[in-house]
Amino acid sequence: MIYNRRTVEYPRGACVSATQETETLSGDDRHYRLKCQICNRRYEDDSFLLECSAVHAPALLVTDYENKKFEPDGDAEGIYKYRRWLPIVRTLQCPGRTVTYQSEKLCRLTGLPNLWIAFNGYWPEKEAWLETATFKELEAYSVLARIPKAQNGILVVASAGNTAAAFARACSLNSIPCLIIVPEGGLKRIQSTTPIDSCVKIVSLTGDTDYCDAITLAEQISKLDGFFPEGGAKNVARRDGLATTMLSAVETIGRMPDYYFQAVGSGTGGIAVHEAAKRLVEDGRYGQIPPRLMLSQNLPFVPMYLSWKSGRRELIGIDADDGKKQIQQIAASVLSNRKPPYSIKGGVFDSLKEAAGDMFVADNSETLYASRLFEETEEIDIDPASAVAFATLRKAARSTQMERDAVILLHITGGGWHRQKADKKLKPAPPDLKLDDREILADYALERTIRLFR
Repeated sequence: MIYNRRTVEYPRGACVSATQETETLSGDDRHYRLKCQICNRRYEDDSFLLECSAVHAPALLVTDYENKKFEPDGDAEGIYKYRRWLPIVRTLQCPGRTVTYQSEKLCRLTGLPNLWIAFNGYWPEKEAWLETATFKELEAYSVLARIPKAQNGILVVASAGNTAAAFARACSLNSIPCLIIVPEGGLKRIQSTTPIDSCVKIVSLTGDTDYCDAITLAEQISKLDGFFPEGGAKNVARRDGLATTMLSAVETIGRMPDYYFQAVGSGTGGIAVHEAAKRLVEDGRYGQIPPRLMLSQNLPFVPMYLSWKSGRRELIGIDADDGKKQIQQIAASVLSNRKPPYSIKGGVFDSLKEAAGDMFVADNSETLYASRLFEETEEIDIDPASAVAFATLRKAARSTQMERDAVILLHITGGGWHRQKADKKLKPAPPDLKLDDREILADYALERTIRLFR
């Protein structure tokens, strides 16, 4: 579909400027604590804690909220509507949200009468206003709101592309210093209608590099004075921000879905949805069984799929060179984490087990076909990762794996990128520093990166 540039009228709730003041909440009397999933040790959050201090196997910390009832705040904007189940101490400018809807056309197309769509992206007709056209904005606005305004350090974020775009925008609008490290191929996602603020610096990795290399460099820089890590899946705010997709769906549908479909690179979104579902089970009003997680990957890079189908907790070993070659072949480049939180306690493996879930795959031809089919049906473009999820949903619908009348939620993690480019004049963000694959671990690479903030 060809999108023509048009004038878009922004309704109340769509963020078009950065004039709104931030609201500071009480950071001394937090409405949650952190809990270790192995030893059950509980912590008062200092906004930066990522791991349990006890000596045992690795485990993801989880948030334990005082309010056990799901109570959206109708007066709050964006994801902050769910602030009672977010580990935040303040709210920021221009937060986005998930839009949950049902499409008669997609229900007929798939033969699933109770199919619902959780859409994260840019789609004015649906009042979807995520400027980066990706669900990564949900995690950015939760992670940043967990950090007190008075902190003076520089946040370090590694990304395959979408997360970089989300943090670049959110940090720019809220004047939060941030270092973003992204493979060169992910730079194309960092585009906006306004220039990136000078408080945000972007390091692009060139040559034979991928998301895993960005993570490696980010870990090294985060250990230096004046810098601190975003934390990835270990950050409870990232997971609970992504979990608002499930909260949006439950608020709209009135109950938890029976099945949840999403394509995964790290699997953090799947973990987050399962954690939210367990809170909703505890509430008791929206169902007693968490939705079955139906997670998917893009052939030929499918390490979690192969590990799951082998029935093993340990992630299968993939040679670094082979992994990078496979990543170069997939249509959904964001699904490219070579070290996902699969084996860790509370990670993807445990979430799939607890949710009686399963994993699926789609190749590039299936992904391309699903992308075109969704766009022709709904008149909005979707990202390749979303097309992977849609492709596997269609395959599952044709099998006997799901009851035909089951309530199913398909997560479109990104959409409207091409539509937005037609509506607006987007400006690419040039990197502040380029490092090739031979420089990543060199001392002078760290020094050059530090100098960006001097």
